[in-house]
Amino acid sequence: MMYVIIGLLSGIISGMGIGGGAVLIPALCFFMNVGQQQAQSINLLFFIPTAVVAIIKHKKEGNIDFSLVKPVIIFGIVGAVVGSLIAVNMDGNILRKLFGGFLLFMGIWEIFKKD
Repeated sequence: MMYVIIGLLSGIISGMGIGGGAVLIPALCFFMNVGQQQAQSINLLFFIPTAVVAIIKHKKEGNIDFSLVKPVIIFGIVGAVVGSLIAVNMDGNILRKLFGGFLLFMGIWEIFKKD
């Protein structure tokens, strides 16, 4: 049942545009005793269908600047490959601390950014 609750909350957060990984990864690590690398792998699989739905929705609403798509895709793939290689070869505890620091930084950024 805990997997269902975690998945549901992550899906709701993703649908709001916040990023379900901010909930999914810590929830899997803390409540389900899943390793950091495995939790991040699950998050990547979770991300694919939510990203497809978001792309379809944003395309229908005209929110996509297609002149930026190609470089973002190219550098996104390069970054994903490099990040995956680093994460797989890194100690899970260090990876967990880096991810926690990233979430903290992003939370502070969101609080103080000006729209």
